[in-house]
Amino acid sequence: MKIPLDHVCVRTGVLCPRCQRLVESGEVEKYEVDVMRELLNLEERPDFKFLKDAKYVKSILTRNMLVLIIEAADSNIHPRTLGRLGRALSERLNTKVRVINKAHGELREIARQLMYPARVIGVNTLWLPDGTVEHIVRIPRSDSRYLPANTAVLEDILSRITGMNVRIRTGI
Repeated sequence: MKIPLDHVCVRTGVLCPRCQRLVESGEVEKYEVDVMRELLNLEERPDFKFLKDAKYVKSILTRNMLVLIIEAADSNIHPRTLGRLGRALSERLNTKVRVINKAHGELREIARQLMYPARVIGVNTLWLPDGTVEHIVRIPRSDSRYLPANTAVLEDILSRITGMNVRIRTGI
């Protein structure tokens, strides 16, 4: 797996000056070192072989959930495989983990992976009079109970991942 820190530093927990600067500057958060260590341990397992060719992008930690963003070389990874990886990381890190493959980079695909098992009906673009753009992710009202977190947290996570202003609306 390609990670921003040195493999030896992550595995041992003792950071070299370069890796220490990345952590102190905030480019890599302190908790991300533990996440990277567990990912390196999991890539040895036969059911997670796709991690060898994957790239670690970022982790976002919220109150009750960790969202792991990777770019897998094989973009056809089954969502169940990402779910198994999330469960394995959840057991090791003692927090709920959601894994997102950002290989496609489309808002709809990222939202679908983040909000699973809730369905994404569509994504609308809203141009506001002040010149800003909002992206509205629509989900069925009946699926709102399946969301992994409340909508404010999910909106924040989607906005941080994509760099766009994202809102979630339930309807129908």
